[in-house]
Amino acid sequence: MSGRGKKVGAAASKRKATVSRSTRAGLQFPVGRVARLLKKGNYAPRVGTGAAVYLASVLEYLSAEVLELAGNASRDNKKHRIAPRHIQLAVRNDEELNALLGSVTISEGGVLPNIQAQLLPKKTKIKPFKIKNVQLVTRNVRL
Repeated sequence: MSGRGKKVGAAASKRKATVSRSTRAGLQFPVGRVARLLKKGNYAPRVGTGAAVYLASVLEYLSAEVLELAGNASRDNKKHRIAPRHIQLAVRNDEELNALLGSVTISEGGVLPNIQAQLLPKKTKIKPFKIKNVQLVTRNVRL
């Protein structure tokens, strides 16, 4: 044989496993899908290879941030499941996320609780308790 045919035996089984771009970048979000959507979206005539990785990492970071804050909100409400209400509370209580998602309406999110200061009851001053005619008695202690 000339050695140009199909490889037989052990040589054929030594194929490298395919590694996704998400795995190479250490991400959970799909880099390939983001790249496909960037190309099909007609955002630009040409899309660089690093753009999809960068965008996927930004999306992963933002979603992790929102999920962490929403998880804290659900734990504060003594719930084990994150509801849209918890996402709404998390986004609106965070200054930067609120600026980013200011015009976004979250379905079933509700509104932030806000009571105006005028409607709250006035605080009354508590008079300190005074003790009259009390003398301190000291004991003579010999050491």
